[in-house]
Amino acid sequence: MSLDDEFRKREHCEIEQAALRLLANREHTRAELRRKLASRASEEGLLEQVLDGLEAQNALSDRRFVETYIALRRRRGFGPRRVRMELQDKGAAKALIADWLDESDPLWDEALAGAARRKFGDQSAMDYPERARRARFLEYRGFAPERIRALLWGVDD
Repeated sequence: MSLDDEFRKREHCEIEQAALRLLANREHTRAELRRKLASRASEEGLLEQVLDGLEAQNALSDRRFVETYIALRRRRGFGPRRVRMELQDKGAAKALIADWLDESDPLWDEALAGAARRKFGDQSAMDYPERARRARFLEYRGFAPERIRALLWGVDD
């Protein structure tokens, strides 16, 4: 084995270990890992080999990341529009997001009601300015305006 081959093998192991440490903390998309580990690889092909190997071992899975990320953000009171944008920013494929993110799922209505209850309590807004303020907050959180109207005004489009 030449010194160059030995160097590549050592570099491969170091990159793989760094990737596994990142994945031990939380799921990542392939694009996130590529961005975080790019400075460690002396050549692009080596990093892609490591990522391919991690996918083959099922240590790295964009599908699993998207599935868990959606569930986590929904539990924390974020809506589907915001979650879609965040997933795209993290490098998840649009087709994968479309497969897992169903805006018509009734769980999003529960998340909307939960976010409103956590932020504003059980007291309903009686005047228009207060409802508008609440609507702005919920829209910022990523919920659809028609679902917000249904919750705050009792009007279903």
